[in-house]
Amino acid sequence: MEACAWLIAATLLAGGCKMTETNDTQPTTQESADALPEWRPMWNFGDPAGTEAKFRKALEAGAAAGDKEYVQIVTTQLARTQGLQRKFEEAHAILDGMQGELSQASTEVNMRYLLERGRAKNSSGDSAGSTEQFEAAWNLGQGANLDGLTADAGHMMAIALQGDAALEWSRRTMDFCEASPDKRCKGWLGPLYNNTGWTLHDQGDLDGALELWQKSLAFREAEGNAETIFISRWTIARCYRSMGRLDEALADQRQLHKDRAAADNPGAGYIEEELGECLLALGKPEEAAPWFAKAFEMLSKDDWLVANEADRLARLKDLGSK
Repeated sequence: MEACAWLIAATLLAGGCKMTETNDTQPTTQESADALPEWRPMWNFGDPAGTEAKFRKALEAGAAAGDKEYVQIVTTQLARTQGLQRKFEEAHAILDGMQGELSQASTEVNMRYLLERGRAKNSSGDSAGSTEQFEAAWNLGQGANLDGLTADAGHMMAIALQGDAALEWSRRTMDFCEASPDKRCKGWLGPLYNNTGWTLHDQGDLDGALELWQKSLAFREAEGNAETIFISRWTIARCYRSMGRLDEALADQRQLHKDRAAADNPGAGYIEEELGECLLALGKPEEAAPWFAKAFEMLSKDDWLVANEADRLARLKDLGSK
């Protein structure tokens, strides 16, 4: 998937890097909420090492307070910080350490365990192993009044699978969220519209992708989060390029670049890349070259792209030097 890094960002940043957190259930008791620090605001997906340090302190506080459920939940999140740092053995070791407690743990703890086990497997390349975990979490969440976590499981199934299977899970999860009264569950609709749009785009259904991405933009505008609005606008312009609507794509990307500058938010380099691609497609390679060079300068700092999109970065570097 071409824009995987921004797709991930859209998933994580819904509500300001709060998609997983603000869609989750609150602590199970008021006493726990009063005595212990709320763990959700500790999450910074752009700094998993810093988040890890905060969670380790939270675990100490939870252990001192004797709140077993709090400790179990934060332990699953600690494992997630390891996966985001690509420390997959460490992530699995943390989850292995709590396996013996699961039979006596709550449904929420079990779902979080399955989700983080699945994420660690998927991120390390074991997509088949990850879907077993995600589907188990989805099934466990049915009727459990944990719709936000259930939606998380469904959306991860769609990410781990490909083609028609991914599309089926995306639609199933969108239907689930649209029918749910849970606000956190409905909060998943933004990333689901975005991710499903990419699946349709990759299958060549550009009209279907555009329809979902326009819904995603409306959803993000209603939320009012500037970063995810930028991402949604970029994605629609990207679709215009795939459709051959090059003048519209170029105009929209230029406006995005201006708006980013006005917001003092340079972004990661994807706008620069698209400006280069649009100009190249319009037969203007000399105008495109500086944008490709800038895109390479910015995007080559992204560890995920370096690890997974080496050919893409090499192409940007080559086009930027012409």
